Amino acid sequence: QVQLVESGGGLVQPGGSLRLSCAASGNIFRFYLMGWYRQAPGKERELVARIRPGGGTSYAGSVKGRFTISRDNADNTVYLEMSSLKPDDTGVYYCNTINGDFHWGQGTQVTVSS
Repeated sequence: QVQLVESGGGLVQPGGSLRLSCAASGNIFRFYLMGWYRQAPGKERELVARIRPGGGTSYAGSVKGRFTISRDNADNTVYLEMSSLKPDDTGVYYCNTINGDFHWGQGTQVTVSS
């Protein structure tokens, strides 16, 4: 079973930037449409960005223009570059396929606060 390990979160001021990473075990990662999800306090987990195996991307309206998803299939890693961060971006960020095919990792906490 593929294991997912997210990293790169932290505390950042509004307007700041962070880069999240998600490392996947095994070598089947490259075949999947991957996504970054966010779970804000008291809310359900939501998909904020997705990337196809070949690199095509799409974003939730709330993050479009501020977040960039990318992937390195050779390294089994997916990234999320976040800029112009807002307090509403606070939450635990996870990666998985868009169908949640893999076991969910622990996520990485992002807190946007002054």
